[in-house]
Amino acid sequence: MFRAAATALAVILVTVMSPPVRAAADLSDDIVFSVPSGTFQGEVNVSLSTAISGAQIRYTTNGQLPTASSTAYGAPLRFTATTQLRARAFVDGAATGEPGTALYIARSFNASHDLPLVVVDAYGQGKPGREYVDAATMVFNAPASLGSAPAVATRAGVRLRGQSSSTFEKAPYRLEFWDNANEDADHAVLGMPADSDWVLRGPFTDKSLIRDAFVYGLGRDMGIPAPRFAFVEFYLNTDASPLTASDYQGVYMIVETIKNSKDRLDLKQLEEEDTTLPKIQGGYIFKFEWMAAEEPILPCTGPASTCWNYLEVEDPSPLNTQQRTWLTQHLQQFHDLMHSPGYADPQTGYRAWIDVGSFVNQLIVYEVSREMDAYVRSAYFHKDRETKIFAGPLWDYDLSFGVGGYFNNTQTAGWQYQQTRQPQANDWFQILMRDPAFVADVKARWRELRQGVLSNASLNARIDSLAAPLTNAAQRNFQRWPNLSSPQVGFFQTPTAPTWQGQVQAMRTWLTQRVSWLDSAAGFGGGTPAPTTPPPTTPPPVPSGCTATYSVTSQWTGGFQAEVRVAAGSAPISGWTVTWTFANGQSLSQAWNATVTISGTAVTARNVSYNGALGAGASTTFGFIGSWTGSNGVPALTCAST
Repeated sequence: MFRAAATALAVILVTVMSPPVRAAADLSDDIVFSVPSGTFQGEVNVSLSTAISGAQIRYTTNGQLPTASSTAYGAPLRFTATTQLRARAFVDGAATGEPGTALYIARSFNASHDLPLVVVDAYGQGKPGREYVDAATMVFNAPASLGSAPAVATRAGVRLRGQSSSTFEKAPYRLEFWDNANEDADHAVLGMPADSDWVLRGPFTDKSLIRDAFVYGLGRDMGIPAPRFAFVEFYLNTDASPLTASDYQGVYMIVETIKNSKDRLDLKQLEEEDTTLPKIQGGYIFKFEWMAAEEPILPCTGPASTCWNYLEVEDPSPLNTQQRTWLTQHLQQFHDLMHSPGYADPQTGYRAWIDVGSFVNQLIVYEVSREMDAYVRSAYFHKDRETKIFAGPLWDYDLSFGVGGYFNNTQTAGWQYQQTRQPQANDWFQILMRDPAFVADVKARWRELRQGVLSNASLNARIDSLAAPLTNAAQRNFQRWPNLSSPQVGFFQTPTAPTWQGQVQAMRTWLTQRVSWLDSAAGFGGGTPAPTTPPPTTPPPVPSGCTATYSVTSQWTGGFQAEVRVAAGSAPISGWTVTWTFANGQSLSQAWNATVTISGTAVTARNVSYNGALGAGASTTFGFIGSWTGSNGVPALTCAST
């Protein structure tokens, strides 16, 4: 991997010529461009030269490296559109020296901003999809102008990222900086350590614009690994015309990705040949990604009702067979321990396997924020060589502090860890909260934090410090995306304050009420929270066959979300069918973890392939979203087993 800090670059605008400045070393190499990478209006004229004796320069403008048959340079080149100019010296028809690249982004206007700018031009390839496309990428320091010299100008790949957020008009993107050989190129960005991998997150459901930033900063102050970030304003040009004001995408965060590297999560590096002890023990980064995990996914052995799902390994990549087997076995041993009678033994129980302090910190962040996907999606863990399992780093907190709505996370009262999903992605925290000793650790840490970074004064100061620099940019953002008063953005409930300042206040009010509840006797100020399910070793007696229970997990004007739990009786079952009739004006629109058919007001739900077989006393759940017009009463359910 090539590592180099980007230098400040000058630009040429129409007929105003700046002194030649050499581009970043990993792009210019043995070619000198009379005009360095940057933006321009109208046209730009570029001369090429090289110090290689007797060389002829050949160049391309289609993104490909020049060959001996590419166009020979003879006179200054004139460009009126965004261009990736790539050139190389040839001596007697043979490529000599290193190729060079300069990037020129055409624009039809100028604009000044008090935040830094990121500009990405995809050479007319359309909006990026799930695969990387070549793009010119520039970062401008604040106060920023499109006509100023970029601090970073580089070749890059850009692609769409995220799950539900990828469906938004204001979408998140992944950036990967490239050198001339399409390898990673590390650049320092806005004061953050040099790296090639970055994420552009565009707050959309989060109309305060600061929820992610709030949690990342809070986490780092609590001692939890969390990515660095910087607020920017973002322009994305996807057509072949010059950059225009309509390419403005609003306020984004440029964020470090989660990876095993010196300046991010600094673990031991697992090499391909590390297949035996002790090296095979780490480092690993893995996560629960409910309904969204990608290979490599680690399998779990055991009853479906107690087994994990959607456990994805983030690093190392690639993960070889021996490493995958070792990590799977290690986590399976820990998981089995957590479902055993001795899971809380002070010497041989979970304390021998996990860094308890990191799990305590992670749980407090989840409970303070009530992030909708807490515990089950973007739930990261890591294990270094010869260490225990740690919770973290933090990631993805836009559906938090009163934004979301699927699993009661908009309420300031109640436990987020009790909001279960099935197939269960991760029940480790739920089991930990059954142990009075762990709960005591959480309460002690809570009292400590409430005297420091979680005091009301510190929380308010953090909000103020994040919001203050965004005042002008927020106005531009919501001119571009006027959704402040929308009660629902995408799939999610959001506050409806008509101003950005009101949205910030809505977050502040929710947070104040939330920590007050957590201070109460029902929260961290009271006794041990009652478990939502009995301990794994003492299931309650149930009759043979199956039973089904119905609960409304979230409700809003005209809509609701419900969950049905299906439990086997005293004997195993291989399949189940649940039926009911809506009698109060309800209707069903979307379901998961079951095959649902509707005939008038009658509803029939049958198991899918992975959740039909249940052992004696085991259970599973399915859920759905519906609408209601009269009342939203609970129907009577009938369960039939096979």
